[in-house]
Amino acid sequence: MPVISHKGLKIAVDEAGFLTNLEDWSETVAGILARQEGITELTEDQLDILKFLRAYYKKHSFFPIVRYVCKNVHQPRNCVTERFLDPVTAWKIAGLPNPGDEVMRFKAWEPLGF
Repeated sequence: MPVISHKGLKIAVDEAGFLTNLEDWSETVAGILARQEGITELTEDQLDILKFLRAYYKKHSFFPIVRYVCKNVHQPRNCVTERFLDPVTAWKIAGLPNPGDEVMRFKAWEPLGF
């Protein structure tokens, strides 16, 4: 299993870079995962999105509708795609488990506008 090391911190991830333990997440870990995805620094707006994704997942164990996320964090309706480009990238940085092939196929469905 791959491990990301940063300043003495070891973060276990799967082959696709998703955290293997949901409880290992912190804002520091989010910053490290973000850098792995090419995002140099997380803004407060991005952190609000990540925290909402985590809370939603803990309650529903599923990937939320992207516009629902934006509405609940009081940001423009395309906030996830504007801030992260790809909702699955936000999911990964939020430290949530690999959503699997079903979400990847759903995400690729053109009418959703991802």
